[in-house]
Amino acid sequence: MSEPVGASADPSALLRLMTWLSPAFPVGGFAYSHGLESAIAERAITNAATLSAWLETLLLRGSGWNDLVLFAEAHHAEEAGDGARMAAVCELATALGGSMERRAETRALGMAFDAAARPWRDGGTPAADPPEAPYPVAVGRLAAGAGITLPSALAAYAHGFCANLVSVATRLVPLGQSQMVAVLHRLEAAQIEAARRAEASTLGDLGSSAILSDIAAMRHESMTTRLFRS
Repeated sequence: MSEPVGASADPSALLRLMTWLSPAFPVGGFAYSHGLESAIAERAITNAATLSAWLETLLLRGSGWNDLVLFAEAHHAEEAGDGARMAAVCELATALGGSMERRAETRALGMAFDAAARPWRDGGTPAADPPEAPYPVAVGRLAAGAGITLPSALAAYAHGFCANLVSVATRLVPLGQSQMVAVLHRLEAAQIEAARRAEASTLGDLGSSAILSDIAAMRHESMTTRLFRS
């Protein structure tokens, strides 16, 4: 395993995080709304302010927070070379998907991420692929294996989580580009706070009070007309 480096200390760490969590990285994140599509259809999200509040809740008290805790656990397991711990967090991350589509989303993104990330692993071939993992576990595992420090990796993941959902809302609410950028600006403090808390978290800190988001994800399964897979 590489010597841990922060994104601010090593440009290669920053470049890797930017690449892995970029919309251009072929994981198919553009196909998933994480329940936002049904929330917007039901008028729970109608503008930049309600979108900001919704995403902040996910980051600090919902599925985004749980993703960060699971990411941190996977990072620790990879650093320790603990296969049993990694297998346990993979299983837990799958079980925490609160609906059929949420589980399918995290599994599909994780598989696509591992396949796309082959050039950064030893061997660079399908034979070198690690066991299947949900998305936050897959990214956390690779970041640790590349020697990227947990604080930098968590902050990048939190930003990627928000940026993908803001892109969804831009198409569905709809929002203009200036509004989209303003939402991302508003969410910076929440991203930093969530990443800081997750750095010191344990699996005992898992939990969600973002009930409306969970319900929206379930209701999405029965929408008659939809653009997204979740």
